[in-house]
Amino acid sequence: MTASDDITARYFETDHERVLEFDRKGRTAAVAQNREGYGMLKVRETADSPELERYYGFDMALDHAAELLGVRPNDLPVPDRASDMGM
Repeated sequence: MTASDDITARYFETDHERVLEFDRKGRTAAVAQNREGYGMLKVRETADSPELERYYGFDMALDHAAELLGVRPNDLPVPDRASDMGM
């Protein structure tokens, strides 16, 4: 888990996906990618909710996640294990 100011980031893997989930004052956003580490990134409101949008680039997915949280993309703490997400 990584934290920056009032944003917490948690990276974890499920049987099918790599997930980077952010929390800011009860608002959440998640970026998910298939476990193999290729394919489009899915942005969701939570790790389990339906996808809102798909992106090829990690930076674009982070932009959307930041928008959901009401912060700038550079404010999002990204754990090292999640830094290679995207195509």
